[in-house]
Amino acid sequence: MTTTLIKNATIVNEGKIFQSDVFIRNGIIQEISENIESAAEQVVDASGKYLIPGVIDDQVHFREPGLTHKAEIYTEAKAAIAGGITSFMEMPNTKPQSLTQELLEEKFQRASEVSLANYTFFMGASNDNLEEVLKTDPKTVGAVKIFMGSSTGNMLVDNRSVLEEIFAKSPMLIAVHCEDEATIQANIDLYKAQFGEDIPIEYHPKIRSVEACYESSSMAVELAKKHNTRLHVFHLSTAKEMELFDNKIPLAEKRITAEVCIHHLWFEDSKYAEKGTHIKWNPAVKSEADRAAVFQALLDDKIDVIATDHAPHTLEEKDNTYFKAPSGGPLVQHALPAMLEFYHQGKITLEKLVEKMCHAPAVCFQIENRGFIRENFAADLVLIDLNSPWEVSKENVLYKCGWSPFEGTTFQSSITHTWVNGHLAYANGVFDESQKGQRLQFDR
Repeated sequence: MTTTLIKNATIVNEGKIFQSDVFIRNGIIQEISENIESAAEQVVDASGKYLIPGVIDDQVHFREPGLTHKAEIYTEAKAAIAGGITSFMEMPNTKPQSLTQELLEEKFQRASEVSLANYTFFMGASNDNLEEVLKTDPKTVGAVKIFMGSSTGNMLVDNRSVLEEIFAKSPMLIAVHCEDEATIQANIDLYKAQFGEDIPIEYHPKIRSVEACYESSSMAVELAKKHNTRLHVFHLSTAKEMELFDNKIPLAEKRITAEVCIHHLWFEDSKYAEKGTHIKWNPAVKSEADRAAVFQALLDDKIDVIATDHAPHTLEEKDNTYFKAPSGGPLVQHALPAMLEFYHQGKITLEKLVEKMCHAPAVCFQIENRGFIRENFAADLVLIDLNSPWEVSKENVLYKCGWSPFEGTTFQSSITHTWVNGHLAYANGVFDESQKGQRLQFDR
């Protein structure tokens, strides 16, 4: 039996901010009350700090198996824990790709051995593995992932009849990357005619254009409505796409939900001049008008979830010409501090931030007993000092790739403690790796 008492915390949970203690027994929140006097093996004084549920990141690429020179489950889960992310959902475009149930289970087994954070892995869809997709267990796997547009580790599904079948028959949530391949290829041809192979990075949002995003995301929404499929659209980046999503339906009743990633809230196209290929993502970082519209849609509940799309590459890979530099960047360590910076700027409340990073992913994916500070829920908790500035530098980056697009940025807030299933996995820069995370379960 293990017990922890967190004293004098300012809790942010379910739209409220209040003072309370939290008592944890055997990994479960047993009591939330103003003055808990129960004896505990571990007591943490949280005076002056804010306690939130552990962040659930619904989209990461931890590069294992097959791409472990960039990242691995062990290193990136540690970085996530330091950033207040206690659960992650990892994508299938590894080597080999997760296109069979056996390959999918191998990733689960590996995570059980090395991951400090809780985990699930998505089943990958291709143009010819429908039979395998339909074997996926909705209670133990986060979702089916479809790339409706090529990206790093290409798993493009571009056959309309295959898409129709998956949307019609999938017993579980389908998560999609939406960019229209024909539009992208036409844009590439256009700019190759102008620049040859050396296209300036500033043209990335013109190649991976607004039209490419909308063409694909509108088709996904159309298919979901036609077949009443549970659809979740990843990393939205354009103002135009916001018309596809509804903010009048309660989240738990939505059949179509949407996500935005940190980089599309933080960066806009003027930053290519400074950051170059270090902010090359698919979908591309676009205009300030797009960034502002997506941020407003988040506040207005057209967008439901904030995630990272953490997708590390080495600096050697990124520091390259346009076509040779892969898309993606590392974000799990810095996502929560970046969103807290928006809080300091008056752009989002703590309550809304917690809703979008902690509650909403749990509701969208129907995760059992996580995402909230509630009695009888798993004790995935994060303690934050809102007034503890620090600067991102190579020396304090924890990603295996060794860099961050936020280098040189000063964040006002620090994550001081992270509990995973009641285990204090991270405290003031020190990890306790004696207990691993758990496989997420789903109430479906």
